[in-house]
Amino acid sequence: MQRVLVTGGAGTIGAAVVRRLLRDPRWEVRVSDQRPAPQWMREGCEVHTGDLRDIGEARAATSGCSHVVHLAAIVGGIANFHKLPHTLTEVNNALYNATIRAALDHAVERFVYVSSSMVFERATEYPTTEGHLGECPIPRSAYGFSKLTGEVYCRAAHDEHGLPFTICRPFNAYGPGEMPDDEPGIAHAVPDLIRKCLEGQRPLEIFGTGEQTRTLTHVDDIADGIVTAMASEAGLNEDFNISASEELTVAEIAAVVWEACGLPPDELELKPLPSFPVDVQRRWPSVEKARRVLGWEAQIDVRDGVAQTVEWLREHVAVEA
Repeated sequence: MQRVLVTGGAGTIGAAVVRRLLRDPRWEVRVSDQRPAPQWMREGCEVHTGDLRDIGEARAATSGCSHVVHLAAIVGGIANFHKLPHTLTEVNNALYNATIRAALDHAVERFVYVSSSMVFERATEYPTTEGHLGECPIPRSAYGFSKLTGEVYCRAAHDEHGLPFTICRPFNAYGPGEMPDDEPGIAHAVPDLIRKCLEGQRPLEIFGTGEQTRTLTHVDDIADGIVTAMASEAGLNEDFNISASEELTVAEIAAVVWEACGLPPDELELKPLPSFPVDVQRRWPSVEKARRVLGWEAQIDVRDGVAQTVEWLREHVAVEA
């Protein structure tokens, strides 16, 4: 049995990764997160609560672990990218510095860096392949740049010190576990839209024209893709888009959420709001490499996944109809 360190394990994707690992008897799990770990996680895992920007804490968290899945970062929705550009750059880069250094010091067997679709913020190839990264203009947003920086850190540590790595890029994660925020755009779009629908907002507000496209991917699919890539010999020193394959407009996503909330389709009216300086107009990844190299593909249909997320939020968010 081998031990996996999951940094940021109390977050939405992190918790899904931990659940996926705990179902497989090959793995012991250690979680590192300064947020409180839920009871089920404390019962099934070791929990480290130190600040991973500190190299001593990063070394302590990594000690005895054969694998690291690095998710710890400042993330969030589109508003967060514009509200905290320096903070997220400073924090995320400090996390890369310490966790990769610790992984090298402890000679881990695999360092899995969970990047982001935002590295393809200015993509011109659709569906967007992993190989397009070398031709894609660098991101304008601080968040996209910080996630790309993490990829550069991994490759640099590999080239100079032999770090065994795998890069996974989730696309438009959604699912149970992420709460909406009082300020629209701080959380991701799906929980924001669900909350607006359940609270009776009419017309339903969206950022931009609604013609922008996204590829929603359920957190359980993302978790399975990350663990599959981590455990695969073929995934060593490779990068993968971890995503569903259905491209939907924001307007279509709003309609899926609306209907999942039990609202009549013919009553949906959208109200476009001014968007943010960086609002990706198209996001549609190629998933062929993950299918070919890892034998992995997403399984959860977006309509089923959104319906599941609606039910979870009904239980966890108090709304006023």
